[in-house]
Amino acid sequence: MGPETLMPWFAWGAPRLLFVLGLGFLGANLKVAVDLIRYRQRRQHALLTWRGPRPVYYRLNMLLAVTLGLLLAAKLVRKEPDRAFGEAMMFVYYACLFPLSTRIARGFYGDGVWSDSGFMRWSQISAISWKEERDVTLILISHFRNIARRLQVPGDLYGEARRVLREKVREHTLRIGGSGLDLGSRAEDDAV
Repeated sequence: MGPETLMPWFAWGAPRLLFVLGLGFLGANLKVAVDLIRYRQRRQHALLTWRGPRPVYYRLNMLLAVTLGLLLAAKLVRKEPDRAFGEAMMFVYYACLFPLSTRIARGFYGDGVWSDSGFMRWSQISAISWKEERDVTLILISHFRNIARRLQVPGDLYGEARRVLREKVREHTLRIGGSGLDLGSRAEDDAV
């Protein structure tokens, strides 16, 4: 396959690939937008929250946003808005929704826990464990799905986080047992 046959194939395939990527980013945009709306509703019922650490590749994501903004502007100047769907969806994600999602406070809310990877209701949690190495991390195990979520807890809030969990166990909002890390050898509130 020589360069003369590669260029027509690329000219045909690139817009279609960008459209498919745009559909994927549309789904990601909708998910993040729903998370942001739910966060705005939940934050008034916050029990103990903190700002999560800035993602490792935050600056790279901002560079992608600038690059996609320039590509989008070039397509609009060339009067090709019908071919800019993929770039537009990626730009919305990297320039708007991703930076806003980093502002979601991690921690404990009235109806559940916002972990580093998403929200988990109290009723979904069947087991918890603390991992105390360099950082303090709470591991949440779901009994509905085979998933474990991590929540990095600042060291100065460790005692307060344990207190919130004990209160939820006493209120029977958080029921520890049945799967995951519970070995049946201790009372529910001792697991916290």
